[in-house]
Order: sequence, then structure tokens, then C-alpha cells
Amino acid sequence: MGKLSVAAVTPSYNQGQFIGRTIDSVLSQGVADLEYVVMDGGSTDETVAVLESYGDRLTFRSERDKGQPDAVNKGIAATTGEVIAWLNSDDVYMPGALQAVLEVFEEHPDVDVVYGDGDHIDVHDAFIEAYPVQPFDLTRLKERCIICQPAAFVRRRAVERFGVLDLRWQYTLDYEFWLRLAKGGAVFRYLPRKLAGSRFYPQTKTSGARLKVHAEINDMLRHTFGTTPDRWLCNYAHVLVEEQWGLTGSRLFTPAVALASLGASWRWNRSISPGLWRTVASWLTRGLIRPGGGPA
Repeated sequence: MGKLSVAAVTPSYNQGQFIGRTIDSVLSQGVADLEYVVMDGGSTDETVAVLESYGDRLTFRSERDKGQPDAVNKGIAATTGEVIAWLNSDDVYMPGALQAVLEVFEEHPDVDVVYGDGDHIDVHDAFIEAYPVQPFDLTRLKERCIICQPAAFVRRRAVERFGVLDLRWQYTLDYEFWLRLAKGGAVFRYLPRKLAGSRFYPQTKTSGARLKVHAEINDMLRHTFGTTPDRWLCNYAHVLVEEQWGLTGSRLFTPAVALASLGASWRWNRSISPGLWRTVASWLTRGLIRPGGGPA
């Protein structure tokens, strides 16, 4: 089989402090036939000046868009590479990541998605923690997002078959995409190698809106599968009790999470599963909730 071509797509908006490091991590990969496009949503900081400084080493467009998924979709439409690499404007690739991924795709023509390990990094690129990536299992993926988005790569044929990112999801756009592909029968392959750094800091879109993120996860899962797994309902309840009810450290924390979990189940599933009843009973009788640490 011949060498595969790569299209790297970066959605961008006011990430001037990071985007140079993002671009450098892509352009330094050293793979042949690399298309690189940055879709900027009309940044008002130094982003456009940074993009212009790279000359013809990349293509960019700066204009208002409908958010991150819209920018990614525009980038996919503007490129032709057989393997699509989606890297947000504050994330980075590890050296050699693209070549390693291409080798897996070339050795396994049946594979639609290759994903590897990733680290959460801070504003200075320093390691915070490893992202909890796991070998692929759809049941596990429904309970936890085991795929680190910047460390995941997809063949264009899978996008053509299953569609691009769904604009309705602003926080769970990647999670919904992986679930949709997996549900449809796409073949995933885990590459046990560090491929990317996912930046994590207080201003990131998801870190400052935990309750909204968890509510959207529950909405998305119900939309995709008709029901929301108990684990995500409990996670939502935990955040609700922490952030809105303010009971962290209180002796009421455990019963509050139990009550909120049952309420979440009724809200999203219109029922309460026997498993959730057993989990809640276990918390109340054995004290398995760790205040500040999430359901056990």
C-alpha cells in the first residue's frame, strides 16, 4: 500500500499565546504530503499576526464561525488528506506522532481511527497528569471518554461515511464523534505511545463549566443511545452537589449525591435502574462517597 497523506486541521480563536507552539509541533513532524489548515474564528488577539508569520507553510482563514465544531468541519472540507489530524490551537503533538500513526494506518487498512496516549499539560507545557486512555471497548467508552482527542486520528473515509462533527454539541463534540463512529461500526485501534499534549488551565472551555459539561454529556448520550449510563448520572450529581449545593465536606454530602443521582436518572432516563438503586444503597450504608473525590 502507498504512503498515506495527512491533513492537519486546527480550529482557533484568541489563542495567540499558544498557537505558535501548536503550529510548530505540527510543522516539525517531518511527514511528506502534509496539508495544514488553521480555521480561525475571527480572533482579536495576536493570533492572525502569528499565522501570517508562517507564510506559505500553512493555510489559514480568519472569519466568524459557529464555534469549534464548525471550524473543524470547515477545515476538513478545505483539505483532501486521507488521514485527518485535528489539533486544537492550544494543544501540541509529541515528536514523531504523525509518522507513528501513519505506520499503523498503513499496516492496518481496515482501521478507521488510531488513538494513542496523551498528557494534560499546563500553560508552560509542563506535565500535569496522564490522560486516562484505555484500549478500545465501546461499553467502556460509553461510561468514560477513554480517547484523548488531540491524540486521535481518523481516516477521511470514516468522516465521509459517518459525517462530520455535530454542531449542537459545544463541549462533547469529540466524545459524540467517537461514539457515533463506534456505534456505526468504525474500527478503532489503540497505539500505546505518547502522541499529544492536551493543555489544561482554568480558562479552557471545559474546566470552567463542569456542570454544563456534565449536563451536555448526559443529553448527548441519551440522544445517541436512548439512555444515559448510571455512571454519568452519578458524575453529574457529584458536580451538582459540589458546585451548586455547596456541601463538600458536610456530613450531608453522601445522601445529597445519592438524592441528586436519583433525580438525574429521572430527569434523563425517566426511570431508575436496579443497578443505580443498589449503588445508592451502598453509598448510604457503607459511605463510599469521597467528598471532593467523586463516587467510588
